[in-house]
Amino acid sequence: MKAFESSREARGLTGDELLALPAVIDLDTSNRALMIGRSTGYGLAKQGEYPVKVLRLGNAYRVVTADLLKLLGLERHQGDTYQTDGGSECHSLAA
Repeated sequence: MKAFESSREARGLTGDELLALPAVIDLDTSNRALMIGRSTGYGLAKQGEYPVKVLRLGNAYRVVTADLLKLLGLERHQGDTYQTDGGSECHSLAA
């Protein structure tokens, strides 16, 4: 199962997966969304150079999902739609 987890982390996150994230996520999830390695992500966070604001809560790092989505050019909207930087509206598909 370890090999599956590694390949899953390496692929990043889809737009639908990003939009399904909770309001605040851990740094590992944010690293995966940005497709950067764990060591690099934690190093950037410690230096205050992470691409989005990182919250330090005790020993844990957290990222506000809205900030991450904005960086990636996605914005949450009411219902099943989201908007990209180009202003085009996209619809998520329900199974």
